Amino acid sequence: MASSPPPDEPRPDPWPDPPPDPPSGLGPQGPGHGASGYGMPGRGAFERDPGASVPGTIGPGPCFGLPGPIPPRLGGRRRRLFAGILDIVIVSLISSPFTYKTYGTIFDIESGVFIRVPVQNTLLAAVVGFLYYWLLTAFWNGQTLGKKLLHLRVTDVSGQKVGIGQAALREGAAWVMYATCCLGWIDLAFILFNQRKQALHDIVAKTLVVDT
Repeated sequence: MASSPPPDEPRPDPWPDPPPDPPSGLGPQGPGHGASGYGMPGRGAFERDPGASVPGTIGPGPCFGLPGPIPPRLGGRRRRLFAGILDIVIVSLISSPFTYKTYGTIFDIESGVFIRVPVQNTLLAAVVGFLYYWLLTAFWNGQTLGKKLLHLRVTDVSGQKVGIGQAALREGAAWVMYATCCLGWIDLAFILFNQRKQALHDIVAKTLVVDT
């Protein structure tokens, strides 16, 4: 009678279970070995701080190398001068119909008689000029016609669009200085010496004249 075949000999498992983690977190071959995670004997998972960055990736925080806000480029002094001359010519042409001459009567003490003297009325012309600078600066990208032709514009000190009230303050300060003796020349002279090429009325209103 034939005997039954012997049972198969046990074969080793080609993928044995990983050994349990030692309490100290150290593998059998020293630090960095034997930690669980990969199932590979003798090799453990690389343990790192979850908040640490991995080489070759961009972690949280600012991305270095990206450009920040570009500061505005200040307008040239000569172009500002020519733009101002153009605006004066334009304002003179626009306001000329509002400039008229009348006659007044005054008493001459020396002769003891009343005499007639001519009176030049320029108040309406001044109002027209103020509106020209104010409205164009506030509503036309910070540019008058002269600045538009010479590629200049008015901004605030951060390079942003100038506000309506800010434009009114700027032009009001300029007109007061121009109407007061020599302050108009001092106002313009500040452009030559100020680091940011600001006239006095620019300093008052916190504005700049920049390139477009």
